[in-house]
Amino acid sequence: MALSYAAVRQATPTGKDYTLGDIDGLSLAVTASGGRSWHFRYCWNGKQKRMSLDTYPQVSLRDARYLWDEAGKLLAQGVNPQARP
Repeated sequence: MALSYAAVRQATPTGKDYTLGDIDGLSLAVTASGGRSWHFRYCWNGKQKRMSLDTYPQVSLRDARYLWDEAGKLLAQGVNPQARP
């Protein structure tokens, strides 16, 4: 299920790191100290990869989905999104 803006705003530290999944590999990682960052999980050459997109609130949910979409387009073209210029 996709994240809502409210769920992202209300993501608070719980004493442990946890992840809130959005869509197709996009997620919000919340650290025990309260830091929040956007990540994209994908497979490259048969290996699981995780790419940091940026931190919240500097990058909103809408902007994170845009970055996720751009990374997905690169994957579809056979380009590793972490190797982007």
